[in-house]
Amino acid sequence: MKIRYLVTVLIILSIISVFTGVSSVSILDIFSLTEDQIQILTVSRLPRLVSILIAGMSMSICGLIMQQLSKNKFVSPTTSGTLDSARLGILVSMMIFTSASPFQKMFVSFIFALLGTFIFMKILEKVKFKDAIFIPLIGLMFGNIISSISTFFAYKNDLIQNLSSWMQGDFSMIMSGNYELMFVSIPILGLAFFYANKFTIAGMGEDFSKNLGLNYRQVVNLGLVIVALVTASVVLAVGMIPFLGLIIPNIVTIYQGDHLKKSLIHTALLGAIFVMACDIIGRVIIYPYEIPISLTVGVIGSGVFIYLLLRRKKYGL
Repeated sequence: MKIRYLVTVLIILSIISVFTGVSSVSILDIFSLTEDQIQILTVSRLPRLVSILIAGMSMSICGLIMQQLSKNKFVSPTTSGTLDSARLGILVSMMIFTSASPFQKMFVSFIFALLGTFIFMKILEKVKFKDAIFIPLIGLMFGNIISSISTFFAYKNDLIQNLSSWMQGDFSMIMSGNYELMFVSIPILGLAFFYANKFTIAGMGEDFSKNLGLNYRQVVNLGLVIVALVTASVVLAVGMIPFLGLIIPNIVTIYQGDHLKKSLIHTALLGAIFVMACDIIGRVIIYPYEIPISLTVGVIGSGVFIYLLLRRKKYGL
């Protein structure tokens, strides 16, 4: 699939997204916007568009990096406990630092996401199943344990309502002033592109990497830091978006191959397209009400995940 086709689809969906909503702002009004319409666009619609693009691109690339480093096509922030660990970090920041700023919450969330991902990777090294599907199942169980711990402390400290806001991904509350934290992901994704070749080599295994003079452990740790930091920023701003980092890299692998640098741009664009399409569906299916993005992505993503499981031998996943 050509990049220009993905870019064209993304531009079309972006235009549809900007002019979809309860408030009447039509593309035909673009040259004669009222003050209220300008405010709707600048305060709500455009920040929402930017957050969708960043979330879709960054979480998809995180999944691609994790799959490359773990040598398992069914590993992602959803199936490794990374998302659940980031959410636990946010809860801890609210419990200990009651007046924590968004950056402080993100830092604590990042530490927990990094720790949870690191523990999962260590489990991955110890467990040697022949069937690749057992690994994400272990990750899901690990994530459920962390989620249960979060729920327990949330109930104990009367924070269950606060916790639920990060359990369910939702773009409806994105407005100018409360989403800028996601811009942290942009330079981090640039770093991922810069190290793409090294991640590809690291995916060949530790012995192979060392024979080529690559510091295997350093590259793996950098990959985990990128995944944890991006996940923390997205979860804090938007909430949990399941299966995104799992299905998008697998779809790209089917037609683009396994080389990370060649797949990176395709993964980013397709991830943004997928989230954008799911968001538009969620906004129009029960209009004027809205379905959270975590629900639409979860339903469609889980269906794609099941399909990939059934056809994994055919596609070499």
